[in-house]
Amino acid sequence: MSTLSVYNSLSGKKEVFTPITETYVGMYVCGPTVYSNVHLGNCRTFISFDLIYRYLKHIGFKVRYVRNITDAGHLENDADEGEDRIAKKARIEQIEPMEVVQRYTVDFHQTLEKLNNLPPSIEPTATGHIIEQIEIIKGIIAAGYAYEINDSVYFDVLKFNEDHHYGKLSGRKIEDLIHHTRTLDGQSDKRNPQDFALWKKAEPQHIMRWPSPWGDGFPGWHLECTAMSTKYLGEQFDIHGGGMDLKFPHHECEIAQAEAINKTSPVNYWLHANMLTLNGKKMAKSTGNNILPDEMFSGENDIFSKSFSPAVARFFLLQAHYRSIVDLSEDALLASEKGFQRLTEGINSLENLVAANNTKGFDLTAWTEKCYQAMNDDFNSPLLIAQLFDAVKFINSVQNDSASISAEDLIYLKKKMKAFTEDVLGLTFHNSQTDDKVGTALEGTVNLLIEMRKKARDNKDFATSDAIRDQLLALGIQLKDGKDGTSFNL
Repeated sequence: MSTLSVYNSLSGKKEVFTPITETYVGMYVCGPTVYSNVHLGNCRTFISFDLIYRYLKHIGFKVRYVRNITDAGHLENDADEGEDRIAKKARIEQIEPMEVVQRYTVDFHQTLEKLNNLPPSIEPTATGHIIEQIEIIKGIIAAGYAYEINDSVYFDVLKFNEDHHYGKLSGRKIEDLIHHTRTLDGQSDKRNPQDFALWKKAEPQHIMRWPSPWGDGFPGWHLECTAMSTKYLGEQFDIHGGGMDLKFPHHECEIAQAEAINKTSPVNYWLHANMLTLNGKKMAKSTGNNILPDEMFSGENDIFSKSFSPAVARFFLLQAHYRSIVDLSEDALLASEKGFQRLTEGINSLENLVAANNTKGFDLTAWTEKCYQAMNDDFNSPLLIAQLFDAVKFINSVQNDSASISAEDLIYLKKKMKAFTEDVLGLTFHNSQTDDKVGTALEGTVNLLIEMRKKARDNKDFATSDAIRDQLLALGIQLKDGKDGTSFNL
């Protein structure tokens, strides 16, 4: 089998993947800021790393996958000044900040479950690691790379850059690294515009606040990921992932913080998933060019003419490489839906294939190697899907008697198709034949109970009659008595 190579954003090239520990992989992915519903662009990132997680496990690695929940310390527009996004939502809706956190964390989990994402190994929260963040700040101050001013603490980027390379991930020069702040002239505490907040003083009206050596306040957004990734994966770990938009400043700041306190580069491989556009334009709530996952699944939106299932949405996203920009459109989704149906039919047909004495028309060994070559080339899911469609063509040929498969190879093909489609890609399939059988059995069972209820009523055994009706209703089956007899609906 070919060797796994990954595109490392730090080096800007594909590299052979060599974990720190031979059979173990530590992977950290930046999770959501839970102040609103998770959007499809976020889902694309998390599906990408779910694919990576699944494949690493498939090829035999023991993976500790850590994905955080940002429930404090993330300001509007990723700025150093302003109002915490969660606190702002809580103020507007006049509820507790943790109510906001709970509501949108549940939404996040439910959405990813619909998309068949596996849960991470550990899902820590920013508010659950305030102590760890304070200790890191103390260490950075002691190392001489941070300063306290007016009860806030800032990372000194220029000082750090004297003996480190700030900007090595994003490829930016120090003179160009002006952090995206909303500071006003004469009102900023920072020594330099490039500096970023490690700890912010909480103004009297700020709801989310914690005590610290520098006074009541809250941690900077960048700090939480350094604290949680190193706590659960060590000072050096294998993979750090996230959306392309996080490369700068977030991930750049993470590297600086970790190098300042641990004196070592924290991550060997930086992986970034690219963005999702909608009808050729950037997704944005402000312009209305936006759609939530549940709106797409239900069809309750003004963008698409029909609903699309979570399985089709996942398949659509996996048909593009995780590092490429994907444009979401109705035509693209309809094409993916057709492709997914074709793959589903192939999977279902596989169960009904009749084995022959030998295999003709397909080289299973070569096909398997091509599947692994695809995934070992920086998790190339579209190339893997192309190989799966080659297998579907062969399955159809066996059905049409223009090819054949031995009993041994049939077992092997079933095993590999399941492994690549379900275990690696995380796809779920609808089996119409099975569903039809279940539907027929259900209808027959309910009609039998209706007949038993009729006999009970004819015998004036109303207690039994009512019990049958009530028990069916409890199961979601409603009986309707009419002049033509009793019918039911679900």
